[in-house]
Amino acid sequence: MKRQSRCRFLSRAAILTMLALPLVLGAQPSLDVAPGLSGMLDNYLSTVAKQEWQKRDALIAAIKTPAQVKARQEYIRGKLLEEIGGFPERTPLHPKITGTLDHPDYKVEKLIYESIPHFYVTASVYVPKNARPPYPAVVGVAGHSGDGKAYDHYQPVWVSLAKRGIVVLAIDPPGQGERFEYLDASGKPMAGSGGTGEHMMAGVQCLLTGTNIARYFIWDGIRGVDYLTTRPDVDAKKIGVAGNSGGGTQSTYLAAFEPRLAVAAPSCYITSWEKLWSGPGPQDSEQVFANFLKDGLDFSDFLIAFAPKPIQMATATRDFFPIDGAKATFAQAQRIFGVLGAADHAGFFEFDDTHGWSQPRREATYRWFARWLQGKDDDGREGPLKLDTPKDLRSTETGQVQTTYTNAETVQSLNAAVAAKLESRRAASRPRNLVAALRKDLALSGETAHPVAIRVGEISRASLRIEKIALQPESGITVPALVFVPSGAQPRKRAILYLNPAGKAVDAEEGGAVEQLARQGAIVMAIDPRGWGESAPPSIKKSGYTQSYQTAMRGILVGKPLPGMQTFDVLNSFAYLVSRPDVDGHHVSVYTKGNAAALGIYAGVLEPRIQRIVTDRAPQSFADLTQMKMHGDIAGMIVPGILRDLDLPDLIHLLGPRFHIEQTAKQ
Repeated sequence: MKRQSRCRFLSRAAILTMLALPLVLGAQPSLDVAPGLSGMLDNYLSTVAKQEWQKRDALIAAIKTPAQVKARQEYIRGKLLEEIGGFPERTPLHPKITGTLDHPDYKVEKLIYESIPHFYVTASVYVPKNARPPYPAVVGVAGHSGDGKAYDHYQPVWVSLAKRGIVVLAIDPPGQGERFEYLDASGKPMAGSGGTGEHMMAGVQCLLTGTNIARYFIWDGIRGVDYLTTRPDVDAKKIGVAGNSGGGTQSTYLAAFEPRLAVAAPSCYITSWEKLWSGPGPQDSEQVFANFLKDGLDFSDFLIAFAPKPIQMATATRDFFPIDGAKATFAQAQRIFGVLGAADHAGFFEFDDTHGWSQPRREATYRWFARWLQGKDDDGREGPLKLDTPKDLRSTETGQVQTTYTNAETVQSLNAAVAAKLESRRAASRPRNLVAALRKDLALSGETAHPVAIRVGEISRASLRIEKIALQPESGITVPALVFVPSGAQPRKRAILYLNPAGKAVDAEEGGAVEQLARQGAIVMAIDPRGWGESAPPSIKKSGYTQSYQTAMRGILVGKPLPGMQTFDVLNSFAYLVSRPDVDGHHVSVYTKGNAAALGIYAGVLEPRIQRIVTDRAPQSFADLTQMKMHGDIAGMIVPGILRDLDLPDLIHLLGPRFHIEQTAKQ
């Protein structure tokens, strides 16, 4: 009766599907346990996200007074600052004009400043000639283009605003324009030429230190405002920000973080997470803040944080940032602006085209800035423009910061320095409760429950049998398992929990490592924690991002890092193993291959009954990962902020003699 009561979590249809798996005579028996799990993890995370959206919508709907708006704004800014890991120290900018381009009604000053010591920001300052200073100003932030600030869809904005009497500080983001950070010996980009590859490379490393690559983008912009306020030809009370796509992202962030900004005009970025979630899904690393949805935030919070100052959303009806989400976000934000008596300060412009700073959206931007920075009406007509070449706009000698300055920092090197400081801080704070810290970092709460376990089939091999088991550690999650049970007289046998990121079936073939261990007399249970093997996301790309990356980022957004969820599955699998009448619960080990070592270590620290944790190689520390110039796909290994509390060597030290490295899968 007890077993029947626990089975209620699995639907009858699901159980029947598992039991109906065909066995073709003469064919190799399938090692699959529960076909059709490839979308399971995303569905699970979508359910969690939906709950967060609903809670947040109720909170926003309850805001009725200016005092409530102010409280919300303080909450937003506090959480955003926490999520990006705070800002660096304000240090001297050391601004340097390296050249000037003269045009009839404006000039371009080629600027370099240091937002952080030796972190060189390349910029172009467009200065009007046909108006009287002090001028209003705009920080122009570039979207994902290899040319950065010099891209021919962005330059027209800088030039058109300068012709209208507005100073523009157009800056290159890290990884674009003159700031490529991953160059080979010949000076060619190694991580892609449009910015996204570089942002992803450094971005996942930043998560390990409890920061976000966005902090460097935002800080560059904040220091750009610092620079503008030092110029006698700029009206410091009339500074705005604008950008498209990745620049729309940066301008939206700056609106929330920089109180000195008077007006903002982000383009082709703002939507809602509910609409973005399933398609196209999480984007670049700077657009994924850890715990963003768990903390009850959404796109409209960036607008709310800026209220009641004027901000205009420029949108495209056929953008991959869903227009339905943009409209819903605007409606929600405009209502909050209305609570402050400033509903007209929330602007919305849409045009029926695709993603990009096309001329209609550029002209809407000119009208917005004319209204709020200059107090006048403007038809926004762009007119014919003469653009400079990227080469002519170079601020550096060689065209790249990395080849001009021998001491130039990168996001990776700055984050590596953060990791080193955290390591020193951890060393100084020993001893500490690593078990509690690990549980917190993995977002594990409560005790491990005994999972539902359904036996769905069996395969016979010489002197052993293979049980197909479907575990359900929590609602919506199935962990497929193969339990190799050797013949033998012992009523209770030692057991091994076997983990391979490539999937449980890889080493479970005849003569494979799992079978070899079983033939030595151990019951061996090979499992697919969620996201591996049978439940691995399909190997397709959406919008240039792998499905595995996007799944990991969805987990991070809702406060459920993938390694934490997988560790939960491992612990529940262990609980199942020790509950079996044929297993000696005092002699259960965990064997891991490759990157599964981290899960084995986590499980060993959290479950003292695990006798041994055996890996096939020494696991790489997370601090070492931050020191790597280039790395492979590590998104699925990321636990945001883990280096603030611990690293794998700390946990290995805690495990002591329970931890082993063996090059062969023998016990």
